[in-house]
Amino acid sequence: MCASLQGMAQKDTTPPPGAALRPPRVFKLVLLGSGSVGKSSLALRYVKNDFKSILPTVGCAFFTKVVHMEAASLKFEIWDTAGQEKYHSVCHLYLRGANAALLVYDITSKDSFVRAQSWLKDLESEFLPGEVVVMLLGNKTDLNKEREVTFEEGKEFAESKKLLFMETSARLNHQVTEAFSAVARELLQREETVGPTQKENARVALNEGPPRQVRCCAH
Repeated sequence: MCASLQGMAQKDTTPPPGAALRPPRVFKLVLLGSGSVGKSSLALRYVKNDFKSILPTVGCAFFTKVVHMEAASLKFEIWDTAGQEKYHSVCHLYLRGANAALLVYDITSKDSFVRAQSWLKDLESEFLPGEVVVMLLGNKTDLNKEREVTFEEGKEFAESKKLLFMETSARLNHQVTEAFSAVARELLQREETVGPTQKENARVALNEGPPRQVRCCAH
């Protein structure tokens, strides 16, 4: 079971012309990473612009938010998965149907950075190359003096895997909206460039072919 939190949108921009006449496009986004890296704090900051100490997620938590971009509106269905190892075996269930993923690590924990790379392997086993927009996200920049993972390390790994990359602080609300907005823009861009026939072929290939490496566009 998932705890649910319905979030009203903080508009990234004013709604595009005619947006009220069109339902927002719905995208499923999953938050992946070790426990205590700040996944729930990032979701809460983004959806409610709030920050508070949060107990470890049990199973998963569910958030929604409508976002108005320049070209269209979209609705994020955000699945915040538990980071504890005991839940790892069931987290693949929450990956089904995902359009995007945030791989979150704590910049003060080298181990969480290594674990984020392990989560990427899980994504690679579930999706075709380019099927999911993936962002590597280093959280807790407010603890920069305790940093164990440099910005360059995170960026280099992201570039090697063709991932989006950003560092954030949920506590200070630093680049949280920007991170989700970057994912939203990439999703909308792919919607415009990938036709329905290509999407159907990808789904068929996913059912018939072996897992392949996921590759996502970097900014």
